[in-house]
Amino acid sequence: MKAELLTTEQRNEKSVHLDQLSVRETVELMNQEDHTVAVSVQAALPQITSAIEAIVQVMKKGGRIFYIGAGSSGRLGVLDASECPPTFGVDPGLVVGLIAGGERAITRSIENAEDDYEAGRRELTDKVTSSDAVVGIAASGTTQYVIGALREANRIGALTVALSCNSDTPISAVAQYPIEVPVGPEIVTGSTRLKAGTATKMVLNMITTAVMIQLGKVYGNLMVNVQATNMKLKDRVVRIVREATGVTEETAGIMSDHAKGDARAAILMLKYQISYEEAIRGLQEANGHFGNAFIRLAKR
Repeated sequence: MKAELLTTEQRNEKSVHLDQLSVRETVELMNQEDHTVAVSVQAALPQITSAIEAIVQVMKKGGRIFYIGAGSSGRLGVLDASECPPTFGVDPGLVVGLIAGGERAITRSIENAEDDYEAGRRELTDKVTSSDAVVGIAASGTTQYVIGALREANRIGALTVALSCNSDTPISAVAQYPIEVPVGPEIVTGSTRLKAGTATKMVLNMITTAVMIQLGKVYGNLMVNVQATNMKLKDRVVRIVREATGVTEETAGIMSDHAKGDARAAILMLKYQISYEEAIRGLQEANGHFGNAFIRLAKR
């Protein structure tokens, strides 16, 4: 697919005089264009839903998610993966971000790495199994590194998802579950860190958040699996326990300490008047699914 055919590479007629606009006019135009992103994502919700439902089934059987991309797309995948352990209390190996050029590319531009088809294929060697899900991310939808990775994932037998910001893209043709969010031309021609980057982040937010909810990492709308690794998060655990059980802040704080900062255990201990050990055992029996543990303990 030629670059000039990609809408993300075309000139935006609304910004042809961008360099002559004031700062206020520039940010107003950016804001207007950003309003269209949510609409584009909304149009792709059926594709997003199908992909997430398939990923959930993989995860319920013990599989993992691998994000793979280059440049801005790769960095967004790494970012989303890195936020899962502190937010949902999962192992860092459950959602993994891979980027063309390796870790160095997270902070430095290594743009030619995206053209290496073989590097994408090799990236998955000894990492991905047939039990995993691989999500290839490329705003253009043409990145050879991502195409190589997706084809290798298909060969291995893994679930494959493609996320791009153009229509009828090569990575969509390779993946079992294509997601296309065509956001149109950027105000700075070809700068897909703008609308395309925003759309990509929105979709990745949906993928991991919806998956983790289905895996029982959220109770109501409470982040019960949060890891209390600093004072802010320790205070959040106390608030979660208080809101889930209705106890006073003092009682929630005391029980959170008894539960070693585990909001799930503290809630179960308060709700069913059980020990920390019993709460942890209940969670283990439910494979870490808080909602299922809650129901199981209620039946005892």
